[in-house]
Amino acid sequence: MKGLMVVCNMPDADVASRIARQLVEEQLAACVNCLPPVASVYRWQGKVETATEVPLLIKTTEDAYPALETRLLALHPYDVPEIIALPVVAGLPAYLAWLESEVLKTPAAG
Repeated sequence: MKGLMVVCNMPDADVASRIARQLVEEQLAACVNCLPPVASVYRWQGKVETATEVPLLIKTTEDAYPALETRLLALHPYDVPEIIALPVVAGLPAYLAWLESEVLKTPAAG
């Protein structure tokens, strides 16, 4: 099993909390951290924009990632949400075992 840390920004704390809870309840993630709001500066449709967003750090497995991505796209209010998966290259073995035990082995996409 390979673990992943998925980063996904949300428009506000309420949306972040709701989506975090759904991902854990549906066993697409073992844990989701809702971080404090951050100021984001980005280019969108040819213009530089700024927004306050709430980052999520989503702990999941490589096997669950396709279903997680599909679910995030369905739940997220943005047209093109930031969904970036980073490999977990090392970690406390007991934590990684717990992560694997809390995520569905073969989740259905969608």
